[in-house]
Amino acid sequence: MSINRRKFIQSTGAALGLSVIGAPAIAQARKKVKVGYLHTLAVDGQIWTGMHRGSFAKQGLDLDLVQFTTGLEIFQAMIGGSIDMLATGAVLSNFPARGQGKAFLINNVEFATAQLWVREDMGVKSFADLKGKKISTTMGTTAHVFLDNALRANGVDPKKDVEIVNQRMSEAVTSFISGAVPAVALWVPFNIIVRDKVPGAKMLVDASKYYPEAAIVGGWATRADYYEKNYDVLPRIIRGWVDANDYIIKNPDAALETLQKDYYKQVPLSDLKVQYKAQKMFLSGEWRKMYVDGTVTKWLQRVTDFYVGFGGIQNATPASKYFETKPYLDTVKA
Repeated sequence: MSINRRKFIQSTGAALGLSVIGAPAIAQARKKVKVGYLHTLAVDGQIWTGMHRGSFAKQGLDLDLVQFTTGLEIFQAMIGGSIDMLATGAVLSNFPARGQGKAFLINNVEFATAQLWVREDMGVKSFADLKGKKISTTMGTTAHVFLDNALRANGVDPKKDVEIVNQRMSEAVTSFISGAVPAVALWVPFNIIVRDKVPGAKMLVDASKYYPEAAIVGGWATRADYYEKNYDVLPRIIRGWVDANDYIIKNPDAALETLQKDYYKQVPLSDLKVQYKAQKMFLSGEWRKMYVDGTVTKWLQRVTDFYVGFGGIQNATPASKYFETKPYLDTVKA
């Protein structure tokens, strides 16, 4: 399900404070780009900050934003042609490996956004206690990738020792709260609901435990045909993203206050700050180094390997082929 949130952006905003190739696109013709996204801070924080600052408008872009609820839905929409590109979480390592799109921009590391919660009142206090039990999550998502890493790292076989119940995240959390399952692997901000509704619930571990070896990254992708025919759009997206991304990192309090006031009105500022700290962001220059030295490609490939095993992907495209570093490296200079 998608929610059309068309935004006509004002051509204002501060000048970029980074060495980014290409003059501002004020004089260029406006280019409409239809972008799908998930409404969670780790995915759309840079988007909304850029909209507020005029970062994308400054590049001559008119972003038509469409909200989705899952990575599966968002990729299906892109492959079907109803959107041009997308911003998402761990599934960035899934569908491009199937030959469905090209990744070209990384948002962040899902540092502690994925978490495993258990109910001690149902006899689960450790990983050993999970054996023979049910764990609810949404399969194929960031939470599932993290859960697989966590279980294997603690001597629990995801296929033999536990029963993973596949539900939409809202339903998975409801199952945990009601006591239908003693454990849930979730992503923020669902942890806040669990914390408030089940006072005795315990967070057993979060994804930061497995960083950097098993880092999960989210970011942007586009269709292969769009990449080829509209390549000139990508540097403009990247320049807008750089302005927003680096602003957030350098001015987190101001950025989060604006995001909460204008785009996350139902989320208390204190909770939004928790979400912010649960992700790991890097300045655009730092990302450049990790594009160059292969760190990002390695992270993407590790998650792709999970999807190959879980989803039975045949003849998977490696991350070194589906992750296109050229647009970023040509745009963001050291």
